[in-house]
Amino acid sequence: MNDEELMASALEQARTARDQGDVPIGCVVARHGVVIAAAHNARERDTDPTAHAEILALRAAALATGDRHLGECTLYVTLEPCAMCAGAIVLSRVARLVYGAPDPKAGAVESLYNIVQDSRLNHVASVTGGILADESAFLLRSFFAERRIRES
Repeated sequence: MNDEELMASALEQARTARDQGDVPIGCVVARHGVVIAAAHNARERDTDPTAHAEILALRAAALATGDRHLGECTLYVTLEPCAMCAGAIVLSRVARLVYGAPDPKAGAVESLYNIVQDSRLNHVASVTGGILADESAFLLRSFFAERRIRES
């Protein structure tokens, strides 16, 4: 599978999060182009502020491979990771990060910080941003628009 197909899988996860009332962010981890783990935001469902799609997918990928180091893997996520998730990407030694929409308010890969490529840390991941960015951004915008309508 190529980047667009794998990001489309992450978008399906994001739609599941939306359908469960959570911020629509989805993530898949692939090794050699094959999905080994998939997750979506579950902060509301789990009452857990750390239940971001990336964290849950990294946990599942580590279990699937039997290794906490995911050096042969690529992580696909629909929104630029936050500082917590960028740190987890470094700690898991993911080889490559591919994300959809940028996050100018909390993005820790290119928007506000560049944690995953900071050479002072013990690992540097390659980064590709903007894959299916419009679809990812639309899903987020429509989710928050619907939420504002319900709250008014």
